[in-house]
Parts: sequence; C-alpha cells; structure tokens
Amino acid sequence: MNRLAAYLIAAALAAPLPAFAQANSFGPLLSPQEFAAVQTAADPLVLDIRAPAKDGKSAYAEGHIPGAVNAPYGLFRGPSENPGALVPEDKLQEVLRGLGVSLDRPVLIVHQGSDITDFGAAARVYWTLKSSGVSQLAILNGGVKGWTEAGLPLEKGTVTPTPSQFQIAFSDKWLATRDEVLAIVNGEQTAKLIDSRPESFWNGDDAHPAAAKPGTLPQSEYFTHSNWFADKPVIADADRVRALAAENNLDTGEPIISFCNTGHWAATNWFAMSELAGLEDVKLYPELMVGWSNAGYEMANVPGPVRRVWNQIKSVF
Repeated sequence: MNRLAAYLIAAALAAPLPAFAQANSFGPLLSPQEFAAVQTAADPLVLDIRAPAKDGKSAYAEGHIPGAVNAPYGLFRGPSENPGALVPEDKLQEVLRGLGVSLDRPVLIVHQGSDITDFGAAARVYWTLKSSGVSQLAILNGGVKGWTEAGLPLEKGTVTPTPSQFQIAFSDKWLATRDEVLAIVNGEQTAKLIDSRPESFWNGDDAHPAAAKPGTLPQSEYFTHSNWFADKPVIADADRVRALAAENNLDTGEPIISFCNTGHWAATNWFAMSELAGLEDVKLYPELMVGWSNAGYEMANVPGPVRRVWNQIKSVF
C-alpha cells in the first residue's frame, strides 16, 4: 500500500465526512485534508494550473498532486494586450476537451498557493469552467503549498489526460459585458461596481502596465480581494466570508459586478461573494480596467499630469 492510499484510508476512518461530502456535493472550496478524505470516492479530474518556471523547469513535473493534469493558467487567458479577455468559445472548447474535462466528473483546481494573488488564478479558472457548464467544481484551499504542509505526497513526471467530447454551453449568468458596464455608468442600469484592486489602484496612484492610464470605473467602490483571506494565502471559510459581506453591505440584494486589472483579483471577489457567501447576481467583468482604459471610456480618479509624474517618481524610489 502506497503512502497516499494509506493516508486516505486513515483520514476516512479517523474523521466524519465533511458536510459537502455528506450532501453528495463537491466544493466549492476544499482544504487538503478534506480533499484527501473524498478523493477516491469522488474520482475528480485534478487540474494543476501552474505554469513552467522562468528557468524552463516545470514546477508541475517536479512535484504535483498524484493524478493531476497540467493545465497552465495561460490556456484560460486572453492575449497579452488584454489578458483578462475571454478565450473564444471554440478555442476554449478545444482546450477543455484536451484536458479531459467532462460534465459528469468533478474538477479540482490547484494553484501553487504562494500568495493571495495566486488564488485569483484558480478563481478565474473556476469561473471559466462554471460558465462553460461544469457544475461540480472546487478549489484546493492553500494550493500545492498547503498540500505539502499537510504532509501529503506529491508525484513527479506528467499525467496524460484522456481527451473528452466536452461540449461548451457557455452561460452569461456570471458575465458582465462592456455594454452592461456602460449602461450602469450611464445610469441606464443599477449595480454595485466593486473594484477588487488595492486602494492605490482605485484612487489612481498605481496602474497596470498594459492600461492606458490609472483610475477606476465611475461610481465604483473598492473592496480589496485580500480582505477575504484570514490566514494568508488561505481564503476564509464560508461563515467568515458571509460575515464580511454583511459587514461591508455587499449582501443588500443589489446586483454586483466585480472588476480589477486583468482578472485575478476580481475573480477572487466573485468567488468569495458568489460561491462562498452565496450572494445572488454577482458577475465578473473580464475585460476589466486594461480593456476599458485602452478603449478610451470615461474613468474616475484619473490623476492630473503633476500627480502622474509624482507617482512615477515614487514608483522608482
């Protein structure tokens, strides 16, 4: 009996199944211990979204959760000039088929777990898969780092997935389009526009390198993605997330659109509010501030010339 099998048996015998397992559901957030306890029964597809390291070595090949398939985050991203943009449906369907994604098999998304921004990549993949029709989804809380810290084993090498015939049925239920955001900015629709970036981005002191200028969406307010993390880089549990949402008036029933620069931080806010807090009508604006600013639309908190120069000086020193 290998080490992983022994651990799974011990975990199953030593503790009762968590509530999600008792309810025959999967996710949306699993600790390493929770996943280890249900892995054999659930038989999930594990997608390791880590990209190759800068020196050409693959972190995935050097050690990944047993059975995990490598699905680099870049597969779920737009072009370099607007990485937050949606991948065309035909291309995305080809990617998901190649990874072995199917409608009847749960999917666990695994990131490195190095920091809180890293979690956003997993949340964006989760959002993409859910929008594509996959219903049984979970993110491994703490990622590979949390897995190894829990004393669970890794395996080396690569896993070749079995291709599927996955058919995308993309839903716009959790998608905010540019036209929808324009309608809100112009007063034709109502919704909370939540900037997921740190305050320095919201107030125009910082900007993404690909953005035309610093600033934020008109009428927006900010709720920084880092607020959800109780024990960084581990996101808070559902009870704490619901409490935070209530404390910050995010649970009023008004539609919410989450945005940031290129899709990491906004996806974390969407995941926390929609999947953990269970708020209705929470959407992600995937083009975000890079696409919006480069298109030349109205922005708020845009600094004047003198302030921009001062911000550039501060960034150097």
